[in-house]
Amino acid sequence: MSNDFETINQLIRNGNVAEAISRLSQYVATDGSCAEAFFLLGKAYHKTGDWRQAIYNFNMSAELNPDGPAQEALKQLQDILNFYNTDLYNP
Repeated sequence: MSNDFETINQLIRNGNVAEAISRLSQYVATDGSCAEAFFLLGKAYHKTGDWRQAIYNFNMSAELNPDGPAQEALKQLQDILNFYNTDLYNP
């Protein structure tokens, strides 16, 4: 399946996110214990701007593999969501 994950990662990078999400959703429906699949699914949802699904899938990946890249992805996503620029509120 590693080769399939490379193909899916390439789909995400090339902007074919809907196809990547479809493939990954089918995969996690049959094997809900693959941290890499959840990580890639989180990455795909992040690219679409669906923060809720991205966080959910990164959390699932982090639970399955605490030493994987999902922890850093969650941290980066939280930094984005917590960004507060006071200059935007001062005319």
